[in-house]
Amino acid sequence: MASKSLDAGSDDKLAEFLRGASLNRSIPLRDQVYVLVRKAIVTGKLAPGAPINEIEIASRLGISRTPVREAVKKVSDEGLVEVFAQNGTFVADISRKQVEEAYIIRIALELESIKRAASTITTEQIQDLEDIINAQEIAVKRARFDEAIARDDDFHRYIAEVNDLTMLWKVVDISKAQMDRCRLLSLPSPGAGHETISQHRAILDALSRQDQQGSMQALQAHLETSLQNTLSYLDAVKASAPAA
Repeated sequence: MASKSLDAGSDDKLAEFLRGASLNRSIPLRDQVYVLVRKAIVTGKLAPGAPINEIEIASRLGISRTPVREAVKKVSDEGLVEVFAQNGTFVADISRKQVEEAYIIRIALELESIKRAASTITTEQIQDLEDIINAQEIAVKRARFDEAIARDDDFHRYIAEVNDLTMLWKVVDISKAQMDRCRLLSLPSPGAGHETISQHRAILDALSRQDQQGSMQALQAHLETSLQNTLSYLDAVKASAPAA
């Protein structure tokens, strides 16, 4: 990425994603600021190249710069921002390589997750997963794509939590930061949301039969489809970009 300079609309973008933010002083501020900044980047509210002004963020939130600096460092570790010594901190471009690497991690971990879940999942847990899919379907029909993505994550997280594999999901969640940036942009594509829901139902069907191999195959097919859709989106964006 070339060095950046502050754009005139940066303050407006910053104000938009911080508007209505409320911090709980009883829990670490750095963790709350991290969630705010990460969400702003992942959802596209802060686009590639947008500046991250730590002083301005601290001022708007009414806190010291220290928790903001710690939060931005954590976001930087995930490859979401880049720091230029002479120019400042900016939202990073979406990395195709990091997207592919994230899927390698995600597929490996989630296959182990669902392998374990298939043999222990209960009828009540199957019903909970069905409720999540139904909520996701409603969100897609109403074009509430950020909500649909949240329910998508709920579905995968719940499977990990069937066997209390909460740390597994945390690793997946951190590693998939780059892919998440593509999801909100690519989901409005015709049929994309409905394809995901259909694949989730196939996964659920295998789980309901406690079919370990079938569950793993359905999940792998789902994640590989997601990867190909994401890479196709990135390739299309690159192809349409003006020559440097």
